[in-house]
Amino acid sequence: MLSEPRSGRLAAWGNALLGQLVSPDEAALAIVGDDAVHRVEGLPGEVEPVGLTLALGRLRVLGVTGWRLALPVPGHPLGLSGPPDFNTRALEAEEAVVGYGAPFGLVPEVREAGHPGDPADLHTEVVWHCLPVRDAPPADVPSLGEAERELAEALRDATEALTRLDVAASGPLAEATVDAYRSRAERGREALAPGYPPRAVRVLELAQRVGLLIAVALDGPGHGPGGAVSASQMSARREALRQVERVARRAQVAAYNAYVEELGREVS
Repeated sequence: MLSEPRSGRLAAWGNALLGQLVSPDEAALAIVGDDAVHRVEGLPGEVEPVGLTLALGRLRVLGVTGWRLALPVPGHPLGLSGPPDFNTRALEAEEAVVGYGAPFGLVPEVREAGHPGDPADLHTEVVWHCLPVRDAPPADVPSLGEAERELAEALRDATEALTRLDVAASGPLAEATVDAYRSRAERGREALAPGYPPRAVRVLELAQRVGLLIAVALDGPGHGPGGAVSASQMSARREALRQVERVARRAQVAAYNAYVEELGREVS
């Protein structure tokens, strides 16, 4: 939850590109990030994988007017609309982007390349598999307003539950994690690409902060003195956090999909 999913970057900057708010090179650079290279395989009319800039342009010509994010996990096909082949690949990757306006979706396959014995030579390559998708509403994606309300309620409920379990977000690991989050936020990173409403940025930041708190509660202070250490306490803690994690993922998807949500309102 703390790191931006590759599919999130593609959805956000792909939407900015479609809205003519950034150049193709700017969009590709932002999407690739720290990876070495991104290619797209299975693009209609292409036998070999093609570069990201060419692929996004071609998909625009084919009718894609927006990109949605999907973050599915087993038992929760968040953001998916089918068919089964696409859903299966997306579930394996636990992320995907789904085209709006034309029935195409992209699922990333991450590969490590270079010499295994030389860490300096290792780099990450991403192949996006272009597949047909079903023209249907995405599964379980709330509106921005719903996501914001649900996040606030879930965070309150989880805090109350963890307080009853005597789980305090304290200790060196928790403090280091919170400091890292604050430092990251203060650097002014672009949580979303140009063209997104401020509310979407706010919802995404809150969803990521909730993810941080979940990580602290699960992996940090509970393993030391004063935390919940018994099997029953750990089970209760995980159950208390399970629902809030689900809500945070839904909110994250809602934030990235705000561009298409707004596009849909304009069309209707």
